[in-house]
Amino acid sequence: MQADKKMSIRAEVLIEALPYIRKFYGKTVVIKYGGHAMVDDRLKENFVLDIILMKYIGIRPVVVHGGGPQITKTLERMGIKPTFVEGQRVTDDETMSVVEMVLVGTVNKEIVGLINSHGGRAVGLSGRDGDLIKTSRMKIYKYTGDERPPEIIDIGRVGKVEEVNVEVIYALENSGFVPVIAPVGVGPDGTAHNINADLVAGAIAGALKAEKLILLTDVPGVMVKSEDGQDKLIHSMTVKEVDKLIEEGIAQGGMIPKLKACKKALNAGVKKAHIIDGRVEHAIILELLTDEGIGTEVVGE
Repeated sequence: MQADKKMSIRAEVLIEALPYIRKFYGKTVVIKYGGHAMVDDRLKENFVLDIILMKYIGIRPVVVHGGGPQITKTLERMGIKPTFVEGQRVTDDETMSVVEMVLVGTVNKEIVGLINSHGGRAVGLSGRDGDLIKTSRMKIYKYTGDERPPEIIDIGRVGKVEEVNVEVIYALENSGFVPVIAPVGVGPDGTAHNINADLVAGAIAGALKAEKLILLTDVPGVMVKSEDGQDKLIHSMTVKEVDKLIEEGIAQGGMIPKLKACKKALNAGVKKAHIIDGRVEHAIILELLTDEGIGTEVVGE
């Protein structure tokens, strides 16, 4: 009897997933892979299996990965102290060499290898391949008062996405491969630029007119303080609320580029964006194929 009950539960799970499989069949979903899910072996395997399952049921996943902790560890071993401004890594020439070596030479190849070894078909790219991600240098403007011009902060070889060559991605998707993209772009003079992976994912999702953008992080979603001082998860929010959270300083650090990525993607035609907890096993499948979903959903106006 107990065995029959377990089988029934499994059947219910599959039936619950059916309308979502139908809805997302043939659609592109861009996933930003980062945080704890990239360093915990069990979560790595869960992530890879989620991507392969998506591919086999007809969804077209595109993976954009980070690698911040790995870059930081390498820099610290070299005696270089990392510096961040508004969630962006300050990147001089030496740091850029490390960024490209770690992201393209190590992290990207590991993800591709994991997908392929578990039965998937993945190809690794950086934004420099085929001029996939064209960039300009990013400047950060700091408010200094109503009567004074903003302070311009130069954060080095940090890129702002100007154009995405979607033909490169389409070519891989149409050949049955999962594109795995390292967030390194190419500037007008051919030099490499370090780009925040969240912003890359948002730009690529927008350029592809993806069905969804999913950002994995190490928190349950977008959190705010409730009246009793406790952290409260925002289950759903609009683009206007994104601006408010940033302007009022409620969103800080690494959450700022995540929210900006969601806004950029939605304004470019992506249907929905999600910020979810990558520490939850099979977080992507739970978000895509269940009624409840997890994390924070960001929608248009």
